[in-house]
Amino acid sequence: MASSTVTPPRPDRPPRPNLAFRQLRGQRSPAEFAALVRRAAREIDERVSCDARYIGRVEAGEIRCPNYAYERVFLHMFPGRTLTDLGFAPRSSVRGRGARPDDETPPAHIGRPARSPADAPGTDETRRTYEPYDTQDPYDTHHDHEESDVLRRAFMTGGGATVAAASLGPLGFALEASATERPVRRAGGSQASALEEAVRRIRLLDDRHGADGLYRRAATPLRAAYALLDAGATRQATADRLHSGAGELAISVGWLAHDSGRFEDARSHYAEALATARMTGDNALEAHAFCNTAFLARDAGRPREAVRAAQAAQRVARPLGSPRLMSLLALREAGGWAGLADRTGCEQALARAQALYERGATDADPEWMSFYGEAELEGLEAQCWSTLGDWPRAARHARRAAELQDPHFTRNIALYTAELADDLARGGRPDEAAAAGLRVLDLLGQVQSSRIQTMLAGTARVLLPHRRASGVSEFLERHASTPRKV
Repeated sequence: MASSTVTPPRPDRPPRPNLAFRQLRGQRSPAEFAALVRRAAREIDERVSCDARYIGRVEAGEIRCPNYAYERVFLHMFPGRTLTDLGFAPRSSVRGRGARPDDETPPAHIGRPARSPADAPGTDETRRTYEPYDTQDPYDTHHDHEESDVLRRAFMTGGGATVAAASLGPLGFALEASATERPVRRAGGSQASALEEAVRRIRLLDDRHGADGLYRRAATPLRAAYALLDAGATRQATADRLHSGAGELAISVGWLAHDSGRFEDARSHYAEALATARMTGDNALEAHAFCNTAFLARDAGRPREAVRAAQAAQRVARPLGSPRLMSLLALREAGGWAGLADRTGCEQALARAQALYERGATDADPEWMSFYGEAELEGLEAQCWSTLGDWPRAARHARRAAELQDPHFTRNIALYTAELADDLARGGRPDEAAAAGLRVLDLLGQVQSSRIQTMLAGTARVLLPHRRASGVSEFLERHASTPRKV
């Protein structure tokens, strides 16, 4: 939910990204560098839940000064350098944390100090001076501190698998009670099953309600999933399930970021999934990551990247034996060609998508493709024609998509209907556009999606000159009075 007040800019906040830290990463991806950070932490008996998103936030300058755990790890990784050398602000300049004086900075090569009863979690003193897992900038007012506290308490009470078991619950994911009641040095089948169930639950909730209300809560089980990987597994088969589950969860969380308009976050999560897939040779996961990367690139205005990512996904997916997967990937490619205004390339990709879809479903179809049916095929084709400016053709496909969609997929019904409203408005049929827009507004009580809200806002702007057309005034008034959820 958006705050009623706006925090004024801080004059001492870094005006530029952390270029020094970015140089230290070199040619490694954020996910690969995050893995190095976690490995360095283990070398000094420290534990940090570092991922690609954290690295991205450091490089963007959002994290002005790391907490003490990260400080020890970074100084261990780069001996002889200070935090300032790494591009961070002096700790004394970061207000709001009760920071230690500079001469009390913990040494780089000493592990975590022994804790006395006075250091028990929950005391004010502990919260001021010992926050090993709070990676948040003190000026970031959008962080969910409750989630951070859940993770911190769990990490303090057990090993990596224990924190994962404790942290996979914010969205109501099922866990065996025993998984959270005892320290587990290595993850087993129950943790892998909990992770797979987390992915299914997120997808189910997104289908029904959209991404905006889920994204921040879903970040916690994602961090927990990578903690499971760090903890290791009892068997190779379990390790494979954990890697696949963590990658799929990264994609799901990335999609929630994507659909709620947080494109850079989504890009980071998809890159994390892609790195996980390549490290383990998981072609199915790699194809999924490339598929979503292509979709994101299209929406972010990078159509040539969308084409390349979709083509890469098709190369990886071809041996998997799923015509429906190849059909969806062809649609991703078509979206990129449409963004490039290449009608011929788009039409050829659409024809391949249709032919592959008609081969039918097979046992090789990935579980995550449950959303991909005839309605989605029509909806994605509508988006291509809309991008190419063929509004009547786009409207026909969008209408068919909304009619075919299973009622379970409430978000998609709203999405297709919003697409229909926009195509009708731009195609010179304002009365029909207003009627479709009103149907979308009726669904917004159940669905929270920045994508859909943005589409409706565009439709409202197109309809403004047509206020006197039937139903348009009612749509504009209701749209103006509908609060935007953030």
